[in-house]
Amino acid sequence: MNISRILASLEVSLLLTIGVAACEKPGPGERAGKAVDQTVDEAGQKIAGTAAKAQEEAAKAGAAVDDTAVTARIKAAFLAESGLKTLQISVDTVKGVVTLSGSVATQAQSDLASTMASGVSGVSRVTNKLVIGTGQ
Repeated sequence: MNISRILASLEVSLLLTIGVAACEKPGPGERAGKAVDQTVDEAGQKIAGTAAKAQEEAAKAGAAVDDTAVTARIKAAFLAESGLKTLQISVDTVKGVVTLSGSVATQAQSDLASTMASGVSGVSRVTNKLVIGTGQ
């Protein structure tokens, strides 16, 4: 009987070992769950990347609208100023940096245009490329 108990104990031990080993291996449900988790993580990363790109594009579009508004405000100010309204002054705005070009009759007109442009909201810097004394 001792031998039968030993054999029985060995059989139980063997069955427990096989059972534990089987539990450590992932089954089809666990593999599928991991695949779903990985897919969800990848989708989340792609969505986050797309959202970041959309925000960048919106910021660029907003900057272009702001630059256009700055240019319009400067041109309106020039038209309201009797000393500048008849002059051909081009205004270009990129990221808040205004470039004035064209021609004026005097240095005073050039200085006035620069001063007025720099006083407009949204202007970070003015580059004055106005040419003075070209028959105005």
